[in-house]
Amino acid sequence: MNDQTFSLQPFPSTKSLPNLKIAGNIARNSNQLIICYTLGGDLKEIAITPPSNAASRKHELWKDTCFEFFLGIKDSQRYWEFNLSSAGHWNVYRFNGYRQGMQEETAFKNLPFNVQNQADGLTLALDVDLNKIISAEQAIEVAITTVIKDKDGEVTYWALTHRGAEADFHIRDSFIVEL
Repeated sequence: MNDQTFSLQPFPSTKSLPNLKIAGNIARNSNQLIICYTLGGDLKEIAITPPSNAASRKHELWKDTCFEFFLGIKDSQRYWEFNLSSAGHWNVYRFNGYRQGMQEETAFKNLPFNVQNQADGLTLALDVDLNKIISAEQAIEVAITTVIKDKDGEVTYWALTHRGAEADFHIRDSFIVEL
């Protein structure tokens, strides 16, 4: 099993940034991908959607607080964007290349993950079978990201690394975790 810890950094901004820490771990065991995010800090300032009993596939989750990761096949332009909300909503998109050919990935009919929201932090954990989209022999490269929306509607972008002049999670050079 390949297990790595991570800590996300906010995209540099002239605006005041929320006092947060976003960290976690990611692992690949055969073709099971396990990712766990921990959001800590001053959460009362963050717009966190409470869990929904009707959690489902939903578009444009990145317009609110959203945990994301981008998964690409090594030496290929193809990649997937996974979006996970604190309410339990989710989506997966497939791209043929940098922001090209975006399509909802229909190989996933559901994406069960666990959200625990306490006063001092939020934890989101996903265990997903990648056999639906890639083979276990294929090496993957991952970008781990999060969009944070505060109570005033300001959005900040968090990632392992920021490689562009603007916050852009799709830049392939930012897919720096190899599993």
